[in-house]
Amino acid sequence: MTDRKAELAANLAQVEERIAASCAAADRAREDVTLVVVTKTYPASDVRILRELGVRHVAENRDQDAAPKAAACADLSLTWHFVGQLQTNKVRSVTSYADIVQSVDRSKLVTALSAAAVRGERELGCLIQVALDAESGERGERGGVAPDGVEELADAIAGAPGLRLGGLMTVAPLAGEYAGRQRAAFERLMEISSRLRSAHPAANMVSAGMSGDLEDAVAAGATHVRVGTAVLGVRPRLG
Repeated sequence: MTDRKAELAANLAQVEERIAASCAAADRAREDVTLVVVTKTYPASDVRILRELGVRHVAENRDQDAAPKAAACADLSLTWHFVGQLQTNKVRSVTSYADIVQSVDRSKLVTALSAAAVRGERELGCLIQVALDAESGERGERGGVAPDGVEELADAIAGAPGLRLGGLMTVAPLAGEYAGRQRAAFERLMEISSRLRSAHPAANMVSAGMSGDLEDAVAAGATHVRVGTAVLGVRPRLG
């Protein structure tokens, strides 16, 4: 085993222990929580090692990093998530490799994603990014739609050709009433998810929690946690 593979295997084992312990504490089945490894700034070689170690879901937040990496790993059986703020001029590229876009936060983006998915003859899963620091009608500091905009956006995605409404995503806010209160933020997201599922029962994905707060996300009921640093380590940004 190479040094890098051994390092990633040890880190994955630690993250797995954390998720399993959190599930046990919350009386949830371990299989109810999917680990998505965020591979931003890390090379395709790391993605290949992760796949050898059993990882099935990987995420990227910048198309200029993700597109060549996904192409280099096209032979692997992976589910690719796009989790960054997405500009419409990057949509065609992103829809060529992403299976799920977790950061849908405006109707213009829905229209662009739908057109690109239809053109590429693909079905694209979409999560609505909810900004818990945003006032009505505004977008959040790190992207996302205000909670009262979720219903309208969900209906738009559900009615758009080539798109499948998967559920919700959030990033713990750095400002506002939920700043520093990750557990409360994720519980609020679960309340919004419950309302969403009453109108769209299949939209049951809830993506929340990262390396520093995955326990809070699992306790609140998240179905997907996005973990980068705890698996891959700290590395300078590329570019």
